[in-house]
Amino acid sequence: MAAEEVLQTVDHYKAEIERLTKELTETTHEKIQAAEYGLVVLEEKLTLKQQYDELEADYDCLKQELEQLREVS
Repeated sequence: MAAEEVLQTVDHYKAEIERLTKELTETTHEKIQAAEYGLVVLEEKLTLKQQYDELEADYDCLKQELEQLREVS
């Protein structure tokens, strides 16, 4: 009986190790996906910030041109 109990315990631990390994793999994969998504969001934010800065610079130039045209008129 003792040998049978030991084998059951070993089998139980093997199954638990397999379950935990699978869970760790899945969790790691999810973390990697989240990190990749975060990088995409950061890149998108940077692109939008650059576009905003360009639009703001264009706005300032156009505003200055308008003021100059008003002075001439």
